[in-house]
Amino acid sequence: MKHKILTYSITILAAFAGVSCDSFLDELPDNRTVLDDKDKIQKILSSAYPTSSYNLMAELSTDNILDMGDTNPNSERIYDQTAYWEVSTETDNDDLKDAWEGAYGAIANANQALDGIKKLGNPESLNAQRGEGLVARAYSHFVLVNLFSKHYNPATAATDLGIPYLSAPETKLSPKYERGNVKEVYEKIEKDLLEGLPLIDDSQYEVVKYHFNRAAAHAFAARFYLYYQKWDKAIEHATQVLTANPSTILRNWKAISQLPRKVDVVSKDFIQADNKANLLLIPDGSNIGLYFGPYYLGSRMAHTRGIARFETTEAQGPWGNTGTTTFWFQPFNYSANNLDKSIVPKMPFIFQFTDIVAQIGYRQTVIPTFTTDETLLVRAEAYIHKKDYDKAEADLKAFTKNYLRSGEEVSRAKIQDFYTNLPYTEDDAVTQKKKLHPAFNIEVGEQENFIHCVLQYRRLLTLHEGLRWFDIRRYGIEVPRYKITPTGTIVADRLTKDDLRRTFQVPDDVIKAGLTPNPR
Repeated sequence: MKHKILTYSITILAAFAGVSCDSFLDELPDNRTVLDDKDKIQKILSSAYPTSSYNLMAELSTDNILDMGDTNPNSERIYDQTAYWEVSTETDNDDLKDAWEGAYGAIANANQALDGIKKLGNPESLNAQRGEGLVARAYSHFVLVNLFSKHYNPATAATDLGIPYLSAPETKLSPKYERGNVKEVYEKIEKDLLEGLPLIDDSQYEVVKYHFNRAAAHAFAARFYLYYQKWDKAIEHATQVLTANPSTILRNWKAISQLPRKVDVVSKDFIQADNKANLLLIPDGSNIGLYFGPYYLGSRMAHTRGIARFETTEAQGPWGNTGTTTFWFQPFNYSANNLDKSIVPKMPFIFQFTDIVAQIGYRQTVIPTFTTDETLLVRAEAYIHKKDYDKAEADLKAFTKNYLRSGEEVSRAKIQDFYTNLPYTEDDAVTQKKKLHPAFNIEVGEQENFIHCVLQYRRLLTLHEGLRWFDIRRYGIEVPRYKITPTGTIVADRLTKDDLRRTFQVPDDVIKAGLTPNPR
């Protein structure tokens, strides 16, 4: 069910289908905005960021969700289908079709800006705008390839289906696009990123955190190279963000604990543009603040207290036993008939009125797309892959000292001891330790234990944000979908390590228009 109104100047969906008599491509060139000065170019660049996100659909696909059963009415079909990795037959603010359109709409706007700059002769006075356009274009393609293609694997990337990479404004009606392969897409992302990043100038922005500023661009580069398995480059770019003393720019979790214990207060504080931990904030027409909020909606496919106790916010860690007061950022727990939610409010539920008298409007939130804390974990993971355990330990210590109420600096020895003795999860004995099946090599013992640790830290840090889905894909983690029934909890379905459903299907309209679908 749709709850928003959005307008795009162009989307790849319209380009594939060749429909919409009022679409951007149906206008004569003389009727389009001529991007002939800095102000016009900056204005269109403000729309070079996706207006529809992947976060909710990705989160519903993870092991952070439990099916509370058929008798729970508090869901919508699209959420149920997504939680079982089915191709959705429904539409919603957060559906994958919107994620596709939102990303390609952002790319189209970036391309229009870049084309306008090119027609002006690529003057140095527009270097900053050119840099933002290139990095924004790279980011949207990065999102798309990690949703709709297999995760990057150097052994298969040259044959794995990619996504169309659009590097210029479309000038023809009904163009034909090819998906290419994942290798080509990653190479093009890298080219745009490396060309654009040095040009970014934070002084050009009125609100720096709503644009690809230098720190956000380096954080994006760090995540990109982590997924690309280029560990040294991930470390290099993460270090540009983290400085010589990362603890000075991490989120002040203690301050969050001192806020009034209200979801709207905490979630709105989390996405403040003046918070040094927030690197890039993207406004989004998403229901995610409602879904992971103190509401009945979303209480069927939910992050429950049971998951919290055994796997996330209340599970044991290398620091010892965990309870509801272990972390500064404490979960909000809700329990009633057909309600079992354990949430950490980060993305507020905002209702934007278009007619306050008629009470008409649309739902909105703000996504903390890149943060210093997550970038710290990117660097720690890259160090682990390089077997530089002392530096990985230092980053994980910085994280736990800041995140834990006790201020404990979890040591290398404690990580090794905890994960060596923690059993792998089984269907009837759930733990946070999952069997890993990545395409790259991980040594049994200390390296694997460090990987389990950093994956758990990221799972805690990014709960509800959808990033867990990409770790599940990267590490071949299997996901049993537990379901409550009248006779007990069962595994209703399972996402196996080689399951084709680990890659989302491209939108049906795009397939009908001729784009090759993902195999099923």
